[in-house]
Amino acid sequence: MTDTGFSPERIDTGKPHSARMYDWYLDGKDHYPVDAEAAQRVLELFPGVKDTAWANREFMHRAVRFVARQGVDQFLDVGTGIPTEPNLHQIVQAVTPSARVVYADNDPIVLRHAEALLHGTPEGRTAYVHADVREPERIVEYAREHLDLTRPVGLSLIALLPFVTDEQDPHGVVRALLDPLPSGSHLVLSHGSGEFDPEVRERVEAVYRAGGTPVQARPLTEVTRFFDGLELYEPGVVPAPHWHPEPGMRVLGEQPVYVGVARKP
Repeated sequence: MTDTGFSPERIDTGKPHSARMYDWYLDGKDHYPVDAEAAQRVLELFPGVKDTAWANREFMHRAVRFVARQGVDQFLDVGTGIPTEPNLHQIVQAVTPSARVVYADNDPIVLRHAEALLHGTPEGRTAYVHADVREPERIVEYAREHLDLTRPVGLSLIALLPFVTDEQDPHGVVRALLDPLPSGSHLVLSHGSGEFDPEVRERVEAVYRAGGTPVQARPLTEVTRFFDGLELYEPGVVPAPHWHPEPGMRVLGEQPVYVGVARKP
C-alpha cells in the first residue's frame, strides 16, 4: 500500500534538481534536459561521478539489508530521490516482508514516481510525504502516522546532507530526526567529501550552485560528528566501497563519499 499525503504540484523543469541529476548519474531516464546538461558538466569536471553514485547506491543496499537483519522492520528514508530498483523497501522487505517504509523528498517528480512505483509487499506498507529535510519535525509527524515510534526505526540519509549548508544546521537536523526515535534505532548515512580532490569538488559544487542548489562537501571529522552519541558499527566511517564489501559489487576502491551505520543506545 502506498500513501502520499500530498497533491502533486507543477514540476519545475527550468532549473536542475539534485535528485534528477542523480538519476542521470545512475543511467536513469527520469530527468529533464536541464538536469542532463548540469550533470554532464559535472561529469566533465569529475569523470568518476557515475562510479561514485553507484558506490553510494550499493552502500545503501548493503546497509539497509544489514539493519533489517538486526531485526529492524521500520524505515524512514529522507531524500528518497528517483526510484531506482531495487529501492530501499524492496531490499528490506526481501528480509522482512511485513516491513514498513516511509519515504520523504522535496521534488514533485519523486512523488509522481512514488505513486507509480513505490509499492511494497502485500504484508508491508510504503508511504510517501512531500517534505524537505529542513522540516524534520514535519517529517517525524508524518512518519508517526505510519510507523510505530515506540519500536526501533532505521533512519536513512543517503547523499542528502551535502544539500544542507552549515547555516541550516545539518547536525541539528539529524538530531531532530533521531531524537524521537527509540533505543535500538539505526542511522544509515552517506556524505560526499572534498578531501579526495578539493579543487575538483569546488568546481562541481559551483555547477550545483549555478543551478540554484547550494551544496557543501564535508571532511571525515564533520561526517563522523553526525554519529555522535551513537554506537558505530565496524569499520566506522569509511569510503563507501569499504563498508562491508560483498562479491559482485559494481564499484571498488576509493570513492569520495564517506558512509557509516550506527545504533542508538
